[in-house]
Amino acid sequence: MKLLVTGGAGFIGANFVHYWRDRHPGDTVVVLDALTYAGNRASLAGVDVDFVSGDIRDESLVEGLLRERDIDTLVHFAAESHVDRSIHGPDAFVDTNILGTHSLLKAARTVWLKGSGTPHRFHHVSTDEVYGTLAANDAAFSESTPYAPNSPYSATKAASDHLVRAYHHTYGLQVTTSNCSNNYGPYQFPEKLIPLFLINALHGRALPIYGDGQQIRDWLHVEDHCLGIDLVIAKGRVGETYNVGGGAELANLTVIDTLCAAVDAAFAADPSLAARFPDAAAAKGAPSASLKTTVADRPGHDRRYAIDARKISDELGYAPQRSFAQGFAATLDWYLANEAWWRSVIDGSYRDWVATNYSAR
Repeated sequence: MKLLVTGGAGFIGANFVHYWRDRHPGDTVVVLDALTYAGNRASLAGVDVDFVSGDIRDESLVEGLLRERDIDTLVHFAAESHVDRSIHGPDAFVDTNILGTHSLLKAARTVWLKGSGTPHRFHHVSTDEVYGTLAANDAAFSESTPYAPNSPYSATKAASDHLVRAYHHTYGLQVTTSNCSNNYGPYQFPEKLIPLFLINALHGRALPIYGDGQQIRDWLHVEDHCLGIDLVIAKGRVGETYNVGGGAELANLTVIDTLCAAVDAAFAADPSLAARFPDAAAAKGAPSASLKTTVADRPGHDRRYAIDARKISDELGYAPQRSFAQGFAATLDWYLANEAWWRSVIDGSYRDWVATNYSAR
């Protein structure tokens, strides 16, 4: 198999590249990434890939890659993905998530349908946020749940989902789509809840919690997400959508309390952490939870997301391989062991701006 992975230097894309090289070492992997603020070439250090710096909106570039590298599988991760950023600046989300996806689809149609006729797969990675929000007793999102996006981010992802579907039904492009729940794990840019709050705790900064902190998300370790995508590419039915979940519905406040307790336990077990992070509350004998503070809720904040993963489970045999407790412990260990990575991806001014302005997703 010869893959083109868009956004392969971002969080989920980089983890997917690591996953794929480990499990499919004979395949060719080409990464296309524009290296915007959340893309980091260092996330692919030591991985055997052909890296191309470029924009998914560059249709001629994508056509050239598909032809010249004889690509038969395109896995599309590239996206603007943070809700807060979409509220403050939606234009970039329209440009990347809608126009960028459309450029990829046009290039794939030109090369695969109008040109070589190569058996192919265009796999589109999307989000559960396209379905909107759930009340406490509502059934979880299934693949037949009507779309009802509530943020500029989720609206642009919904539009991209519809374009992918249309290119299959109108032109015959061989597509699949996966809609995932909240990912966490290594290489996540520190604007999302877990890495942001962890790094804030290590620096003794406030942990800003939106509203009452009871917004519920289904937490999915990124490697389990990669497993789900692998199964969809290998065995998924063309034209179908599969929801990928972690089976761990937790309130944001529960995740934050788990993080605080884990940081405190790590400092108690390893005295060297106090020397590395002297500003941490735990380094001064105070609980990390003392850093929690409540801020005004995000505009239009969705209350609950939950994934019904029975389709991918029944059809493809998917099941998450780690509980939230296991995945979170491994994630904490990774960030503590990879301080150089997360320090390299954020400069001081942006780090401080994120710490001040961004809260739980």
